[in-house]
Amino acid sequence: MSKLHFTTKHANEATVQRNWYVVDGTNQTVGRMCSKIATVLRGKNKAYYTPHVDCGDFVIVTNADKVKFTGNKLEDKVYQNFSGYPGGLREESAKDLLKRRPEAVIERAVKGMLPKNRLGRKMYKKLFVYAGAEHPHTAQQPKEFKF
Repeated sequence: MSKLHFTTKHANEATVQRNWYVVDGTNQTVGRMCSKIATVLRGKNKAYYTPHVDCGDFVIVTNADKVKFTGNKLEDKVYQNFSGYPGGLREESAKDLLKRRPEAVIERAVKGMLPKNRLGRKMYKKLFVYAGAEHPHTAQQPKEFKF
């Protein structure tokens, strides 16, 4: 009778195994790529996913300057920053932000897809975005991540 009784295994910090993944952003659509990155950062791709535990893996994104937007989003999408002071609203188009700071496009998209709490901030720290093809994380032996 004991073989018919199953128990759910919950992950904790001691049982979580973390991997490193490298994502190449060349010719990838921003939203589709970032939603898969957010899934890996949360750990939802693992069998032992537990919502209140950080089960996710580390993700390295290279070639962030070569991502693409579909439709007219490159001209129409606007990123806003507000300083909190009157008249402190700054707006920048996706085209300008991609030219000035291509890492910020990926970082903002992924951050918006993670939970808005302490756990989400912890998950966000496992994301590393680089504009070029080189990254300094060679000691961890990251795996290539294909979408």
